[in-house]
Amino acid sequence: MTDTVLRLSGVAVGWDGRQVLSDVNLGVNRGDLIAITGPNGGGKTTLMRVVLGLVRPDSGTVEHPSGRLTIGYLPQKNQIDSRFPVTVDEVIAQGLLSTPGLSRSDVSDRLDAMLDLVELRAHRDKAIGTVSGGQLQRALLGRALIARPEMLVLDEPLSYLDKHFEQRVYDIVGDLRGKATILLVSHEMTTIAAMANRHLIVNGTVSECHAHHHAVHYDCDPC
Repeated sequence: MTDTVLRLSGVAVGWDGRQVLSDVNLGVNRGDLIAITGPNGGGKTTLMRVVLGLVRPDSGTVEHPSGRLTIGYLPQKNQIDSRFPVTVDEVIAQGLLSTPGLSRSDVSDRLDAMLDLVELRAHRDKAIGTVSGGQLQRALLGRALIARPEMLVLDEPLSYLDKHFEQRVYDIVGDLRGKATILLVSHEMTTIAAMANRHLIVNGTVSECHAHHHAVHYDCDPC
């Protein structure tokens, strides 16, 4: 039996007099790996913010039939002020703020493991404002992953990354497939689409493409 963990029904969102999303109907099942694409300005990030509860729809409902899941979020644009005196270590550890009860040893072990996963151990003590865009993106990915969330929302996770770490992201997502529910927004669908079990196109509303070979188009290929 399908375990639906998130259901959007008739969702509409507008900004500054412009309709961004309308009549969005979407069910997300536990263990889904959903690849999401669409044109710039089509509403992909707004949809993710609705999923996260950061944006309240103007109309429609957002339901969590199985109860709210723990969520790790990698935003499209980082929201860390480069002047803020925080280290790479501390940015990644922020992902544990909603995970109470961990011992100091547990926190240390998780942080060490995550630094290795995102290949930032050598940069752990650097101020976040001194690292490259790609290193910052990797730190934010580590922050999203460190609490071992039940759902991952990754909005353009390949931004600023070199080809080596792009492949690392694919490997990480592949390892989590089926263990976590993953919503992944990207313009680069060549590899992700082959890994995903579902494909959504967001362009003012949400359409699901059932073709397994859907790659980078904004219209569904025929099955």
